[in-house]
Amino acid sequence: MDEFYSSCAESEPFALQVLGDSMEPEFIDGAVIIIDPSAPRVDGAYVFATQGEEYIFRQLRMPADGPPYLTALNDAYPDLPLPGGLADVKGVIIRQTRRRRWKKVYD
Repeated sequence: MDEFYSSCAESEPFALQVLGDSMEPEFIDGAVIIIDPSAPRVDGAYVFATQGEEYIFRQLRMPADGPPYLTALNDAYPDLPLPGGLADVKGVIIRQTRRRRWKKVYD
């Protein structure tokens, strides 16, 4: 994660580009997302998280009767566990670009 924070404080929002179709149709390949590391982790939030040695963009699910997990919006991708729990979530997506316009994702 250090490479993402090299030019800003660890709690400052940063931008990344969406790669792939796992979060379509809401987030298209090539869209730019803004991630806020200090935003609350809530059920249904779109998050940037670690999955083993890799980083991943998915929707956070926090069922009352089980551990939190990550899910893709595209049904072709499986749900993924969060072995480290919410500590694996590195930030919440708060905005995205879509055809040169910003769309607010989280209040």
